[in-house]
Amino acid sequence: MERGDGFERERLTVVPRPRVDAALARPVTRRAVVTDAGCFPRARSHARYRPDGAAETIVIVCVAGEGWLDAAGERQRVGPSTAIVIPSGVGHSYGASESDPWTIWWCHVRGTDIPELVGAAGIRHDRLTLSLRALDRITALLDEISTSLARDSTPATLLATSGMVWRLFTQLAVDRLLPEEGTPLQRALRYLEQRVDGRVQVAELAAMVGVSPSHLTALFREATGGGVLAHHIALKMAHARSLLDGTTLAVGEIGRRVGMPDPFYFSRQFTRVHGLSPTAYRATRKG
Repeated sequence: MERGDGFERERLTVVPRPRVDAALARPVTRRAVVTDAGCFPRARSHARYRPDGAAETIVIVCVAGEGWLDAAGERQRVGPSTAIVIPSGVGHSYGASESDPWTIWWCHVRGTDIPELVGAAGIRHDRLTLSLRALDRITALLDEISTSLARDSTPATLLATSGMVWRLFTQLAVDRLLPEEGTPLQRALRYLEQRVDGRVQVAELAAMVGVSPSHLTALFREATGGGVLAHHIALKMAHARSLLDGTTLAVGEIGRRVGMPDPFYFSRQFTRVHGLSPTAYRATRKG
């Protein structure tokens, strides 16, 4: 059953719907508006049943305890460091565990950009949960949203929380893409970061982290948008930029420090990435 009473130390803010409608008609906030937000500590008997879904997209982050989610005909356990993202119109129900009720931060959002942000977070109708690694950052954003809306729901506050929602969803997307500690991808990325001044063979790196070269390449393409060697070159170029901006080292010496002792090859690679030679880049005013 759904609990109608509140929870001890709960936080709950509902933006008046005329203000939501007005925000959805204005530039910028029409893209993303928080309509409701709050926190339910140890929410015993908390449950919601929406067979036809909600008008808003719902974001729930479990920080302690346990709960459950029913969607697409399946029930899923929800534990700490898990986010639920339910797109508008998707039928669902969810609730707290009776033996160890969850503590959740949550918000409801609307706007033209929300479907795209939901997609960037990797949410599909058959996959509505995410395991979180940046729980503190995401909780802090939800706290900031809730605190802001508890003060008022002026156009300025709705604009501010619109930006916070963007940060929330992009953090969810980044959290999904970052490799978990100890995985082959994470170990390969760390290896490349520590060897910016050297060369790497894909087959050797794949054997080192325990996967096939083709699988490692696929992991890199999903996480970085390019292959292993492309990512290694990007790391080299980032270090080269830092040396060009922060030191007076000769261009040839910088090339050697990023594992490209041939100054002509280094210059070609740098120019290909940046559209400027190392010397021209160094001479460009920045900041």
